[in-house]
Amino acid sequence: MKTVGFVFQTAPHGSTVGREGVDAILATAAYCEQIKVFFVADGVTQLLKGQQADAILSRNYSQSFKLFELYDIEDVYCCTQSLDERGLSADMLLVEPDLVTPAAIREQLGQCDQLLVF
Repeated sequence: MKTVGFVFQTAPHGSTVGREGVDAILATAAYCEQIKVFFVADGVTQLLKGQQADAILSRNYSQSFKLFELYDIEDVYCCTQSLDERGLSADMLLVEPDLVTPAAIREQLGQCDQLLVF
């Protein structure tokens, strides 16, 4: 079976890209068992707790990341360097992804047959 990787590299709520990414993951999970999700660069901010999207009249989709467990999406990676560069820590995140180095992310990305970037 092919492995599909989803890469989040943009901040939430500035566009619909993040929400579309979550929707794509959940839809793909119905047909594919091999899914890997990566949060890099500004994409790590997608996982922050306490987002107030309604203040900018946007839909708060951040709670959807908690559905990954229900959909058996276990391979979720967050770049430690990206967190450090933004002054963020693991306790600020909604979910508990595997915190990995950029080198480890590159290795995991290499194992994906298809990549979708959001």
